Amino acid sequence: MGLPFVNAPLTIKRTGKEGLLMALTKWTPPRWGLRRLEPFREMEEMAEEMDRLFGEYGRRHPFLGGRGWLPAVDMIDRKDELLVKVELPGMEKDDIDIAVTGDLLTIKGEGKMEKEMKEDDYYCCESAYGSFSRTISLPVGVETGNVKAEYRNGILEVHLPKTKEVKERMKKIPIK
Repeated sequence: MGLPFVNAPLTIKRTGKEGLLMALTKWTPPRWGLRRLEPFREMEEMAEEMDRLFGEYGRRHPFLGGRGWLPAVDMIDRKDELLVKVELPGMEKDDIDIAVTGDLLTIKGEGKMEKEMKEDDYYCCESAYGSFSRTISLPVGVETGNVKAEYRNGILEVHLPKTKEVKERMKKIPIK
């Protein structure tokens, strides 16, 4: 009869007068050959290491673009329209572009922000700039000719009226 714990690590503790107490744990084979092939895992690990190294620096800033920032978007499905609200703090309305193509709404923007502080004994000037592009798939057909948008206090609201066909297809189902 063989020993099932042959390759087990051995833990030895001194317990006083009784001598030695040994504990065996079951040996489990290494899983070297069983690892799933993930071709982009090394790149993901490198990105995670960079995130750990730099923390959240740059992600909080609205104009650092790329992976750093995408505006928050809310979509509200109303009876006659879709309302899309986008948070764009510190931007000017002239720096924002909106386009509807088929069932896609694209919002692009480019912002610049400068903060300058002058005191008697120091001078500080911070600036940030960058662009973003956000494309949203619309769940229903919209009348592209009647889309309206307004920008106020850092919030962009885009009103997308639903097509007649969509309005006619929608029927409220009574619950008994």
